[in-house]
Amino acid sequence: MSALRTRGLIGATLVVAVLGFAAACGTENASSPPAAQPTDTPTTPSLSPTPSGTPSMDCPETITAVRTATDKVVWGQGVATSAFHPVSVTICQFDAQAAGQDYATVKTKRNGKQATELFALVNAAKPVAKKPSICTKELGPTYVLRFTDNDRGVLSFTAEAFGCHRLVATSLEGQGKPGTLPAPRQVTAELTKSLGLR
Repeated sequence: MSALRTRGLIGATLVVAVLGFAAACGTENASSPPAAQPTDTPTTPSLSPTPSGTPSMDCPETITAVRTATDKVVWGQGVATSAFHPVSVTICQFDAQAAGQDYATVKTKRNGKQATELFALVNAAKPVAKKPSICTKELGPTYVLRFTDNDRGVLSFTAEAFGCHRLVATSLEGQGKPGTLPAPRQVTAELTKSLGLR
């Protein structure tokens, strides 16, 4: 084979390789449609649905945070009745199916006498020494009751209207508000009825 012919074959091979590479990558020509490119984003729908509810100053916690605080409470400890004097209460209601980063979907506020009456129902429930072990399987809403006093103190309770029907104080916030939280107890039928009112 002559050197000239060998050079011609090499040149032709390079042209074919360059054209093949250009065809695979597409061109910069604005009139031609862009070639399909691989993406890093998955095309399957997301497995986690969009969280429900919206955070607010009155109901700032997710259902996961509420359940975590509720699970940390030690049964058999705390005062039998609370000396807190509420002037208002915000009721944050979570859906029965709430999970993960879901927020309360219903928020209601009661002032004055209505707040005092609701607090009396919470205080009237008898403390329970041991965490309930027999619980029903039905689903229901979870409520967070945020009672506020004249000094802007906030006493928070979680009330579960299902399962073990736990009613536990989870926090007492505000300056000069240290003290023992009320002992855990169970939600009464009267309290459940009152919380269902809107």
